[in-house]
Amino acid sequence: MWDEAGRLADWLGEAPVEAQLLKLSEEVGEVAAAYLGVTGLNPRKGVTHTTDDLVNEVADVIISACVAIVRLTGDQRSARAAFEAHLARVLARAGLEPAG
Repeated sequence: MWDEAGRLADWLGEAPVEAQLLKLSEEVGEVAAAYLGVTGLNPRKGVTHTTDDLVNEVADVIISACVAIVRLTGDQRSARAAFEAHLARVLARAGLEPAG
């Protein structure tokens, strides 16, 4: 996953990292819209999305976040290390051991 995030970060070229952070925000909004569309909670629109649509939007958030981490850390190796270190801290706070 990190190699692919690095390739996407390279593909973005010189676009400012702020644009990537805004893209992440945009993708989170699309998750909210898809959830409303799956549940029909917006009575004006009703059911407009499938669970697959929602899963794809959540995946877009993950991809955008990974690309943002790569851009912030400078490369995919540093991004992976930063993510894994943070995940270990989150697991520790939850009282869980890392897998494997």
